[in-house]
Amino acid sequence: MIYSNRQNTNCLIAEANERNVRALLKFFARQGMHADLADSFTRAVEFFDKNKYDIVFISEALQQSAGISGDKHLCFELLENIKVRRPQLPVVLILEDLQTYPQNLADTALRAVRSGFCDCLAAPVDEQKLQAILDSYLPNHPVETSACIEEGENSARIVGKSSGLLRTISLARRIAPTEAAVLISGESGTGKELIAHLIHRESKRASAPYIRVNCAALNESLLESELFGHEKGAFTGAIGMRKGRFEMADGGTLLLDEITETPIHFQSKLLRVLEQQSFERVGGSVNVSVDVRIISTSNKDLSAELSAGRLRRDLYYRLSALRLVVPPLRTRLEDLPDLVWHFVNLYSTQTNRCIKNLDPVMMEMLAKYDWPGNIRQLRNVIITSLVLGRGPTLAIADVSWLFDEVVNLSEVRDAGASGTVDRLESNLNSDAAGGVSLEQVERKAIIETLRQTAGNQSKAAKILGISGRTLRDKVRRYTSSSCLEPV
Repeated sequence: MIYSNRQNTNCLIAEANERNVRALLKFFARQGMHADLADSFTRAVEFFDKNKYDIVFISEALQQSAGISGDKHLCFELLENIKVRRPQLPVVLILEDLQTYPQNLADTALRAVRSGFCDCLAAPVDEQKLQAILDSYLPNHPVETSACIEEGENSARIVGKSSGLLRTISLARRIAPTEAAVLISGESGTGKELIAHLIHRESKRASAPYIRVNCAALNESLLESELFGHEKGAFTGAIGMRKGRFEMADGGTLLLDEITETPIHFQSKLLRVLEQQSFERVGGSVNVSVDVRIISTSNKDLSAELSAGRLRRDLYYRLSALRLVVPPLRTRLEDLPDLVWHFVNLYSTQTNRCIKNLDPVMMEMLAKYDWPGNIRQLRNVIITSLVLGRGPTLAIADVSWLFDEVVNLSEVRDAGASGTVDRLESNLNSDAAGGVSLEQVERKAIIETLRQTAGNQSKAAKILGISGRTLRDKVRRYTSSSCLEPV
């Protein structure tokens, strides 16, 4: 499924000139956009209060239709009203032509931009100019998606078409109609929460509450109160009864995010509630019964957590009636172009960049990178490149430190995969026949640590007790002097 941002775009047109209205509605219809028409200031405010818009067009004709003259300008008053609530929303001023509204267009356009309008459009409507405005403020790069999750006015997309991702989506959709508990595992930043949300939206509980709790963010006492609620006076600061997340999710779905971060002592309490679907609020004695479907996530190695005793086996078996694994980004590199364009669509307007092309060198580098932070890390890389770069082509070369980090780690991974470490160890052993220099010891320590961390320089730097910058400098220096090949 290929989506275009315009297909889900809502715009508000505050315009009293019928000719302009017809031209705008006809153009937006061809774009697949939805448009609401307000022919007065009051009507425009009513629409804005009730709906969420991606772009707003305000015409000077509102002034004329209201019969207002002098210094009071309805279009600027309406702009202020909008910017107070949505300061980042693009708002375009439609300037009436000289025949119907004899005013100095240049002065008005200058005041409009200074006041906060993102652009001006002169009537009669010029479609090329209108298209340029949409391209600037509503990026429209087509992106392949596996699923779309609608939630009221908001929506989220699972972007990509790789086989591993499609397999996970297919399993999630098969699981969704059941009532079984689901455990979703995968590395941090892979999109486990999106998969959980998809399961809820395609389940029989879709119209019921979907409640989330981040288990990693709360200690045991806070987690108990957060999940089960508390009675008035249960502890200092409990000034009233408060429902917990289990009660809030009654009839719907409760997502226990990062379940393996819960304290081992708390897990027995949680298991009892999951088995009985009932509990007592903290400080209370009344039994509260609920009907909740549980979805949980973890970014840990579950086998290791079980073996180390950090996860109760009985809780694990209760939570993992059905298991899903979300693939890491490094195994679905074919999705990179779609993911990059997706983030460009989302953030280019906020960062004041109109991106038309992706730098081929950048894309080649991104494909060689290991992505320890997965899609979340890619998003941050794209945002950084958008903010600090220039021009219509997105390139991480515009951000020197980001470029160095991606290049170095990509080289480390490629060299390690080709067996350079083994060859380098052999060279070091032969060099050691006449004694070992301090430099050779340092080189070998770096090689061994990078191999243990699969080329992850951040982890290697922590193990070695040096900063990431220091490690990168050493790798770069040794590489350039042929003392150390990338590992």
